[in-house]
Amino acid sequence: MPLRAPKGFIDESDPKVTQIGHPAPAWLVNYADLMTELVCFFVILYALSAALNKNVQNAKTQLEEMMSDGNVAGEVKMTKEGLYITFQEKGDMAFFETGSASLSSGMTELLAKTAPTLKTLADKFDILVEGHTDNVPIHNVHYTSNWELSTARATEVVRHLIGVEQFPPARLAAIGYGEYKPVSPNDTPENRAKNRRIVFFAKTLPTKFDKEPD
Repeated sequence: MPLRAPKGFIDESDPKVTQIGHPAPAWLVNYADLMTELVCFFVILYALSAALNKNVQNAKTQLEEMMSDGNVAGEVKMTKEGLYITFQEKGDMAFFETGSASLSSGMTELLAKTAPTLKTLADKFDILVEGHTDNVPIHNVHYTSNWELSTARATEVVRHLIGVEQFPPARLAAIGYGEYKPVSPNDTPENRAKNRRIVFFAKTLPTKFDKEPD
């Protein structure tokens, strides 16, 4: 006598139930194929993500070692948005001529040292170059505010990376924050030097375009 299915279960005589020794129904085969394909898809995504994160971690380690051995102050910080690389002036090391966007010889040398590592990031991610100043007012024939000066300095760094270090232009952008995002109070020469900084922000989140460029 066949067993009766408990309440709420499908009886074994139902055609949707596969009997032992019989092939699985077509819907189950399709469902299993779909699940297998989804698993493969997510494994590929995980592998790509791990590879990208490895590149970022390698860049972070290399830049931290360079900062610890050199005359440049700063930090390298990883967030969920991306990698922040901050260079601050230290001692006699000035990044730009006073009141100007012209790169100093020290800044040119710093960019040459960091370019190989930054370029590995630019191959995969967009890099935003941020310019920051202290709060000492400026007003000359070229710039009427620190906001304009910081923007010009960030743009000059981008121009140098593209023209000299051969960075891909589509991966770079420049922005100036002036004196409005200080990391220290502008009350001593040392603290003002900390605020005069250049930040490279490697965006690990992809940029979305409505249309791919021609």
